[in-house]
Amino acid sequence: MSEAPTPVSPWRLSVAPMMDWTDRHCRFFHRLLTRHTLLYTEMVTTGAFTHGDVQRHLRFNTEEHPVALQLGGSDPHDLAHAARLGAQWGYNEINLNCGCPSDRVQRGAFGACLMNEPKTVANGVKAMRDVVDVPVTVKHRIGIDRIESHGFVRDFVGTVAEAGCEVFIVHARNAWLDGLSPKENREIPPLRYEMAHQLKRDFPSLTIAVNGGIKTTEQIAEHLQQVDGVMVGREAYYNPWTLSTWDATFFDDHQPVPSRESVEDTMVNYMERAHAEDGCPWYPIARHMLGLHHGQRGGRLWRQVWSDHRLKPLPPREVWALARAALARGAAVPESVDTP
Repeated sequence: MSEAPTPVSPWRLSVAPMMDWTDRHCRFFHRLLTRHTLLYTEMVTTGAFTHGDVQRHLRFNTEEHPVALQLGGSDPHDLAHAARLGAQWGYNEINLNCGCPSDRVQRGAFGACLMNEPKTVANGVKAMRDVVDVPVTVKHRIGIDRIESHGFVRDFVGTVAEAGCEVFIVHARNAWLDGLSPKENREIPPLRYEMAHQLKRDFPSLTIAVNGGIKTTEQIAEHLQQVDGVMVGREAYYNPWTLSTWDATFFDDHQPVPSRESVEDTMVNYMERAHAEDGCPWYPIARHMLGLHHGQRGGRLWRQVWSDHRLKPLPPREVWALARAALARGAAVPESVDTP
């Protein structure tokens, strides 16, 4: 008898949680391009479930599965409450943010500063695991400020793992909590992928995924030789068509890839559906697909149409017709004239 194929880890490939970007409209769009890649929400603070509109923060489209809810917080009771709500709403995973370096997050005593308090993180993880059946995972940095020893991140992971966390998503940069903006924290601290790779060797029974600055299929494949998963952030947002190659390359799923035009058509239908359901205008949805024709002839003109604020009063199907016409015009001119 032939051996059964090794099951693919749910964390083999994922799109990173990104504030102001990976909302439910963005995730719906990404799901049109990949059936298997795990999608994450923007970080939602636990206070939003006590003082905010729970439906606004937790609502998502059934088409988004598999989808994970990322939480920001440190109080075990609050985290348990938020995780329970997330599981009740149908999220496939609850993820705790231990990597965000923003001032607002630091004032709330969560995010990257929690790496200084592994016991606090462990208590939060245990509290969440006690009330949900879905996986509870942690996303973190490899260090904070100038702490660059591997022992620091190894001990953090070890302590949190003792509380039952089995999945760690490692942003392979330090978080510098003083003097850098969140944007600078994504670019200036050097990437040290070997730290994430070493964590997998340190904890072979844990699932370790790496995140940070990964852009190409070749880079993803190289990392998957060392760790269990790869999380891609801004490249997936700015160049979303790359997601359309992932199912075949990394999940051995060779179903036909939809055309860009088919994806646009589905997005316009979705815009019409969203407006009918709750009055949502088309433009906060369209902003997420502006990279669809990245690098294509006519892509710049197409993007300009969907970004034109003067067209906001028009229904999305009319805007789409204008965008398609602009794309065709751009494709018809010499390549040197229309740069992406």
